[in-house]
Amino acid sequence: MSVKISTKGRYAARIMVCIAAHAGAGGMTKYEIAESEGISSDYVAQILLRLKSAGLVISHRGKKGGFRLARPAGEITMADVLNASEGPLELAPCMRRPCRRSATCVTKGVWGRAGKAVYDVLEGASLQGLADEHRRAQSVRGGNFDI
Repeated sequence: MSVKISTKGRYAARIMVCIAAHAGAGGMTKYEIAESEGISSDYVAQILLRLKSAGLVISHRGKKGGFRLARPAGEITMADVLNASEGPLELAPCMRRPCRRSATCVTKGVWGRAGKAVYDVLEGASLQGLADEHRRAQSVRGGNFDI
């Protein structure tokens, strides 16, 4: 069985944790994020556009420019990040678009409960908590943090 988050979703989570972990240092450029996370700067830019469109990051131009969180890290969840990068969580296509068996399908409730459980876990994971964990991991081992 395989329920997967795409590379784009995983990278979006890493980018957001990186920005949150460096929040006190001001904004981060796409190049700084790319170097820190080992992701190409072009791909970082693509993901940042999605995150910006979703209202999760803001950008500033100029010498002290870069990307910052649009709101406090404690108010942003992994559900927000994945929704911005991947779209709504959907374990089965029939959860959003009824199929011809919807009226009699006995498994639809299972898919709905499973999707809600996954969503609840993602909604409970704040960016602040992950950024704090990232900083602790960096101080203990130094190096990159993979999600």
